[in-house]
Amino acid sequence: MAAMTGLLATGAAAATDRFDGAWSVVVLTERGNCSPTYQFPILIEEGRARYGGTGGVAISGSVGANGAVRGSIGTSGASVNVAGRLSGVSGGGTWTAGGALTCSGRWQAEKRG
Repeated sequence: MAAMTGLLATGAAAATDRFDGAWSVVVLTERGNCSPTYQFPILIEEGRARYGGTGGVAISGSVGANGAVRGSIGTSGASVNVAGRLSGVSGGGTWTAGGALTCSGRWQAEKRG
């Protein structure tokens, strides 16, 4: 039983590893008073997302084995929730701001490495 559990865990990790690497994410505002576009370098490692640049950006989230994305991006005291899907070397989805911001839109991602 322990061997089977180990094999299942290894299979799940391998499935999410296909999204590992450097990604460029462009966030586009469609509604609200937020800036029209933002671009973020994001690194995905073992299915976990983190900010790939320098500065005060907090990125957290995960990519499932099926490419489903859930996470958040925070800058300058504001935070947005993101959801979507990666497929191969690209992906996209939607975002919604929280707190005092009333913005929303979509995001697009492209794998860089």
